[in-house]
Amino acid sequence: MLYLIGLGLGDVTDITVKGLETVRKCDKVFLEAYTSLLLNSELDTLEKYYDKEITLADREMVESQSELILDPAVTQDVAFLVVGDPLGATTHTDIILRAIEKGISYRVIHNASIMNAVASTGLQLYNFGDTVSICFWKENWKPTSFVDKIIKNLKNGLHVLCLLDIRVKEIDWSKMVRGKKVYEPPQFMSVNTAVEQILEIIRDREGEDRKFLNEDTLCVGIARLGTDGQVIKSGTLKRIATEDFGKPLHSLCIVGKLHPLEGDMLRHFAVDKSDIPVE
Repeated sequence: MLYLIGLGLGDVTDITVKGLETVRKCDKVFLEAYTSLLLNSELDTLEKYYDKEITLADREMVESQSELILDPAVTQDVAFLVVGDPLGATTHTDIILRAIEKGISYRVIHNASIMNAVASTGLQLYNFGDTVSICFWKENWKPTSFVDKIIKNLKNGLHVLCLLDIRVKEIDWSKMVRGKKVYEPPQFMSVNTAVEQILEIIRDREGEDRKFLNEDTLCVGIARLGTDGQVIKSGTLKRIATEDFGKPLHSLCIVGKLHPLEGDMLRHFAVDKSDIPVE
């Protein structure tokens, strides 16, 4: 049996009772370690709390060597741990399909994720449109299509959750030596970087696009959501661009049409309350 178990957002204690009981009965435990990170909990802390040895599963293992996870699940109970909710990334749907192909039974044990905890900002979940991912730019690669998706949502009056890039154990292809893999240092996109990229793109846009998305558009910067040290700040894009959000992990919301109650909550989190319109 393969168990996909959500760990929540904060620390080792955020796992559900059902999830914890399942981990402790499993023969093998893997921790997916590249789509997100469990804040304030190192691997040895998890192992001590779960009373289990844990194998880190990086992108290469999950996407290219999934047999290392799935083959034991043919005859044993295997736990695949995911920060947040297990089905928050398409990679995890893929591993379920691979399990089905091998005739392996599976079970999903859900938990909180950024996709629902974003309601802590005061923005109502049913007023969100499509979620957008924002990637780090490179010297010769600066994708802009995510801004088109943001604008499409805003035209429909919908808020936009932007998931910011996390790069952990990514191969540095420029430094490959004789077939030996060299990895880039970990990178975690900040709210500031995300806003800067959005503003750089929109400066080159004209007409209707700038009507819906510009430096005065409201947004909410989020850091370490679900932890005791979480930070939520609202304001215009130009104001949030210079705010300090501290350590990762960060997320960003672009605000669409505001309900009065949403406006009240954003004023509570506002860097400058004058940024938030009064209905």
